[in-house]
Amino acid sequence: MTILKPDHFTVLTDDLAATETFYTELLGFTVGPRPDFSFPGIWFYAGDKAILHVVQRDKMPEARAGVLDHMAFRGKDINGLLSKLKAAGVDYRVKRLPDPFNDWQVFFHDPNGAKVEVDFDGVEEVDENFQLVD
Repeated sequence: MTILKPDHFTVLTDDLAATETFYTELLGFTVGPRPDFSFPGIWFYAGDKAILHVVQRDKMPEARAGVLDHMAFRGKDINGLLSKLKAAGVDYRVKRLPDPFNDWQVFFHDPNGAKVEVDFDGVEEVDENFQLVD
């Protein structure tokens, strides 16, 4: 057996509408087909691939963080994402990977407390209006 690549992440929510707005408006995911499960949820797509599954729960677990620290995505147009996060009032951190990689990393939390990372090519320039973290 060989693992080829990540397939998807699953996030639990007690507010499906807020979660849908967050991922469609801020990250540009689209809502797509989902199996006819007996519980509510959404599958978010990047292109033709369902990469984030959201499952609605009536009550969230007390401890919202588990052993999985965060989910990461590859993006393009870092300033576009930072503008959307800032306009939506979402706190974020921008970091730069050290040599030899130099990619940008943007960290923030979704409405359910899940940590999200979006990585960008290091050749992109970050607008001076956005605060960077060492």
